[in-house]
Amino acid sequence: MTSKPEPADAELLAAHDLAIAALAEVTPVSSIGAPAGYTLEDDGVVSLRFATTLPGYPGWFWTVSLARVEGEAPTVLEVELLPGDGALLAPDWVPWAERLADYQAAQTALAEASESDDDDDESDDEFEDDEEDDDDDDEGVSRTHGGDIDGVEIDELDDATAEDDDSDDDDDSDEEDSDEDEEYFDRSEPASDER
Repeated sequence: MTSKPEPADAELLAAHDLAIAALAEVTPVSSIGAPAGYTLEDDGVVSLRFATTLPGYPGWFWTVSLARVEGEAPTVLEVELLPGDGALLAPDWVPWAERLADYQAAQTALAEASESDDDDDESDDEFEDDEEDDDDDDEGVSRTHGGDIDGVEIDELDDATAEDDDSDDDDDSDEEDSDEDEEYFDRSEPASDER
């Protein structure tokens, strides 16, 4: 025997404000569209649907599942973005020859539009080219000025390297002194076997 579905709880159907508040926690309010109906689920759960205004999601709906225990206020069970009927279907197939013809027509129109723009801007381009040539000359001078590479003076690098080498020599002589000191102390102390 088939059971008859329970009628929808009127309080759940009227809980649009609660559903929108729950959606506002996961998405901007601007992405929530107009109410788009409801679905009755098992155990008295009602899923309210709202259209989405998110780009890239045509035919999808924000869905908020609500429930209510007798004598209590409605509560939110789940919030999700679900596809509607046909939202996941690919567009109708168009033969390659038709797509190619559309592409070629678009390319021809684009070429014609750019040619008319080029004729208008030709005199402006000549003036801009002269300015760009002047700028290139100035940049060339600043790049090779005085032996700089990436803004670092080469002579300064040579001086810094020479100073580092001198300081390394000083460190080596300190190590030699400490080795001599260790040999002196080793001779002055008698070995533990000799005592």
